[in-house]
Amino acid sequence: MDGIHANGIFSSQTSYGYTYNDLIILPNYIKNSIQDITLHTKLTKNIILKLPFVSSPMDTVTESNMAIHLALQGGIGIIHCNNTIDEQLDEIRKVKRFNNGFIDDPIVLGPEQTVADIILAKKKYGFNGYPITIDGKFGSKLIGIVSKKDFDLEDDDTLIKNIMTPKKDIICGIYKSCNLSQAHIIIKKRKLNKLPIVDKNDNLIALICRKDLIIRNNYPCASYNKEKTSLLVGAAVSTHKKDIERIDKLINLNIDVFVIDSAQGCSKFQIDTLKYIKEKVSHIDVICGNVVTYDQAKRLINNGADALRVGMGSGSICTTQNICGVGRPQATAVYKVAQYAKMFDIPVIADGGISTTGDIVKALTIGASTVMLGSMLAGTDEAPGEYIYDINGRRLKKYRGMGSIAAINKGSGDRYLIDSNIKIAQGVSGRVSAKGPLTNYIPKLVQSIKHGIQDIGYENIYELHENIDNIRFQLRTLQGQKEGNIHDLYDYNT
Repeated sequence: MDGIHANGIFSSQTSYGYTYNDLIILPNYIKNSIQDITLHTKLTKNIILKLPFVSSPMDTVTESNMAIHLALQGGIGIIHCNNTIDEQLDEIRKVKRFNNGFIDDPIVLGPEQTVADIILAKKKYGFNGYPITIDGKFGSKLIGIVSKKDFDLEDDDTLIKNIMTPKKDIICGIYKSCNLSQAHIIIKKRKLNKLPIVDKNDNLIALICRKDLIIRNNYPCASYNKEKTSLLVGAAVSTHKKDIERIDKLINLNIDVFVIDSAQGCSKFQIDTLKYIKEKVSHIDVICGNVVTYDQAKRLINNGADALRVGMGSGSICTTQNICGVGRPQATAVYKVAQYAKMFDIPVIADGGISTTGDIVKALTIGASTVMLGSMLAGTDEAPGEYIYDINGRRLKKYRGMGSIAAINKGSGDRYLIDSNIKIAQGVSGRVSAKGPLTNYIPKLVQSIKHGIQDIGYENIYELHENIDNIRFQLRTLQGQKEGNIHDLYDYNT
């Protein structure tokens, strides 16, 4: 039989560590059209995504804009923790408030506030309209609503009560008798921008926005929480004791998933952090890591990890393997950890070493359920920071490892257990090419991955994992790798 199965390549009898580029998957019989291929997968034991994409918790990759637009596509963003607690909480609130069904904690203003207060709220939250309650508090009696057309030509010191649309002129839904489908009909029929939900005493219970319903129609694959009330988003936390306060506040914010962010995740500090979260709240899943071996995986799974992040020193901006001499080639790491983790139904996130969509297909085939993307997303419009231009006019964005001196100086040393005065970099800062908006970029990734899975002869990621012993691989020489890339051209266009 042609090729060799994964166990034959990664078996303990061989002493080599392999990267994605060392492998090629052999094609098989195609039995499905590309339309039949699906990419639904598990992020953790309890969270399912429609796409296997997780944005890395790096300060040049994931803040609210990335998390929002990746979740709309079907993946999930992990907000980095290289910031203050309040800054991270604000980023998460932006994601949670972006697209809701029933908004059960809307921003509310009072009648004695002014247009200046509306403008401040707009700058902070991004909304043009707000419910007005009698005392400016949510849950109190609704007395009006203010929208852009009410205040955009008014002086800053104008009182809201003098410009708002009064309650008698507002169409409202009644609490417990108006579901989301009915609200959709009312908003569409009456051409409303907002539909307040009130109880029998006119107390404000919730709010539904036209914008949110449009978004739900336009993004059918979006990642929502179990209640379907907000987009999924994760939060990174360090293993440092000072992040206990961060964890507590994130729990109160109803974060969907925690990522304990550590370059070497098999430590007393990681396990203590994991136990603390699990003791405080059992319904929020925790992703642990990073790990690259059976033994590391075993310790974290035994202590309650809901998913494992795999990779050490394989990222494009990471220098851990050179500086510390510790790590593992990524394909070997993913296969080894995934083989152990699947016995406990623990999903694996392949983090690092991914340069192409072919690498993503290989990672998924050898056991990863999702892939964590850093450099592949850093050049998109949604990544933090402005575009810069090189001397040839090419658009670029800054991208830095969390082990770089620039990131450590901002606070990411906790991730690398750095607490000394001598700072050792385990990463670099650089630039990546512009990739445009996620709405254009992600569909291209999806289509490429679907073609790869189709060529292997399967229909989804679950089938890849179930048939790992039947899928055949070939190891590639350096010349084989060269042959598989673009070669022998003076120049080319895609």
